[in-house]
Amino acid sequence: MSYFFLMKNYFMGSVLPVMCFGNRWDRDHSAQPSGSIRLFPECFSRAQKVARVTWASDRSRVSHLARHSGSQQDAPALQEAEVRGPERARPTRGRMTKARLFRLWLVLGSAFMILLIIVYWDSAGAAHFYLHTSFSRPHAGPPLPTPGPDRDRELTADSDVDEFLDKFLGASVKQSDLPRKETEQPPAPGSMEESVRGYDWSPRDARRSPDQGRQQAERRSVLRGFCANSSLAFPTKERAFDDIPNSELSHLIVDDRHGAIYCYVPKVACTNWKRVMIVLSGSLLHRGVPYRDPLRIPREHVHNASAHLTFNKFWRRYGKLSRHLMKVKLKKYTKFLFVRDPFVRLISAFRSKFELENEEFYRKFAVPMLRLYANHTSLPASAREAFRAGLKVSFANFIQYLLDPHTEKLAPFNEHWRQVYRLCHPCQIDYDFVGKLETLDEDAAQLLQLLQVDRHLRFPPSYRNRTASSWEEDWFAKIPLAWRQQLYKLYEADFVLFGYPKPENLLRD
Repeated sequence: MSYFFLMKNYFMGSVLPVMCFGNRWDRDHSAQPSGSIRLFPECFSRAQKVARVTWASDRSRVSHLARHSGSQQDAPALQEAEVRGPERARPTRGRMTKARLFRLWLVLGSAFMILLIIVYWDSAGAAHFYLHTSFSRPHAGPPLPTPGPDRDRELTADSDVDEFLDKFLGASVKQSDLPRKETEQPPAPGSMEESVRGYDWSPRDARRSPDQGRQQAERRSVLRGFCANSSLAFPTKERAFDDIPNSELSHLIVDDRHGAIYCYVPKVACTNWKRVMIVLSGSLLHRGVPYRDPLRIPREHVHNASAHLTFNKFWRRYGKLSRHLMKVKLKKYTKFLFVRDPFVRLISAFRSKFELENEEFYRKFAVPMLRLYANHTSLPASAREAFRAGLKVSFANFIQYLLDPHTEKLAPFNEHWRQVYRLCHPCQIDYDFVGKLETLDEDAAQLLQLLQVDRHLRFPPSYRNRTASSWEEDWFAKIPLAWRQQLYKLYEADFVLFGYPKPENLLRD
């Protein structure tokens, strides 16, 4: 009988507070902030009151039974219950403290594991972001910087942090691992497009002339001047960087290892510059080892989006912090692009995409052009069959397509003939280096020196492109004057921003 009363008091002192806590939790759960759990003191005080009343009642009942039964067998149990009863009714503060400590360690451990997963998952850029934010080198002015003691100390800090982080996270390649220039024979061009382009694999030593620093300063000055000048108006000029849609930032390739951002422009040696960015960032592996020679990277891999970290991928990686991270990198990294005479670029795009058998461009662009501007209703299903039948898009059809106002109502211009100001946003991004295809060898050597990788890497041999500026008159000879004038207005911003002269000979009779 005494054991019955002991179990009853245990229930009142220990189980009842837990039941009260559960009821209160169910009732107030919606009002509790996420991640917080608080105990309710009133549950324990209520349990203590109930336990005291129950205890007094049980004690008198035991005394009454003991007097009437005349048995003293229950006396020891009664005395033990008198001592332990109130102790059972009190909340165990030690257990509460241990529970709180356990929850604290659980939260801290979970946060650490989440951060560790993010660092390992985002190996393309997250691991190196903070060290470049803190230690990245400042931008040099137009003239190339001269290394000095302060510069050496800063680069030493960079390399030390890089080496430590690479060892900790198991990075596959370090900046110091970039190889010296190899003296291997470059592979012969394999693709038909590269054969038609006419690559020149002869070695050339591009030396920097004393005027290159001044030339670079003039290019940047012209760009900044017209971006600030209201006399030149074009779409998207006045918008802020935050207003640029994420989908329009896909041409900005980031190399966190060397603090470089490259905006690639199709038909302006972008294939080889992408190869250089892959080697610098170590983003593409061959048999488990990063590529070290740009010429060994297959063309089909170069243009694979997964081989590059671009700004449009930041939202998926960093969420709401993406724009802030972009601005930090734009402020601290060396930003560069290469441009070309706009009309010559159009001719080059037409030759490579419509004068060669390209199934993708035939289905997506050539078929609509032939139907709309060449009055062909029945067309072959493949580019090979169309070429055999002599059905090709003419340069005049291509110009009609560009000038047709309905073209961009269906979809934006393809990147191969989209204006540079729409690809690289030069009035929203302050570029540190503006290269030109017309001076590619000299500009490439100067840029690699600016990035301080010229001792480890050389720009791949350029090709003597058969699309020359002197061809413009021949290509536009059969294009009506009105079309030529409209086309210039369409690409005027690229002419002016990057210092290309207005083609007066094409814009007048």
